[in-house]
Parts: sequence; C-alpha cells; structure tokens
Amino acid sequence: MKTDETPRWFTSSYSNNGGDCVEVAANLAASRGTVPVRDSKDRSGAVLDLPVAVFAGFVGGVKAGAFRTV
Repeated sequence: MKTDETPRWFTSSYSNNGGDCVEVAANLAASRGTVPVRDSKDRSGAVLDLPVAVFAGFVGGVKAGAFRTV
C-alpha cells in the first residue's frame, strides 16, 4: 500500500461563493483511510485528516440538508 502520495487538492464545483470554502484531497482515502480537509483561503494552515467514514457521513448530511441554517 502506497502511503507517501501527495494530496491532490480540489474544491467543489459548487464553491462559487467568494472563496469561503474548503479543499479536500480525496485521492488519499484508499491509501491512508483519511480525507484531508483544509481552508481554501489558508492553504498553508491546518489540515484536518478525517476518517473516510466521518467524511462520508458529513457529505451525506450536506446532501440531505442537515446543516441548513435558514
């Protein structure tokens, strides 16, 4: 299993909101079991390594509208 891969960061195609978004590196999910997440405005800042199941749960919640505040 290769674990020295470089993260390939990307933002969602829905992120046209003035830069208030996150970037993810989903290419590491299989090899590391995590999905790194960072603030797109601070690319040298902190990176959260979320377990794949936690990230999948978050994405599922977003799709279901669980985080709407309006």
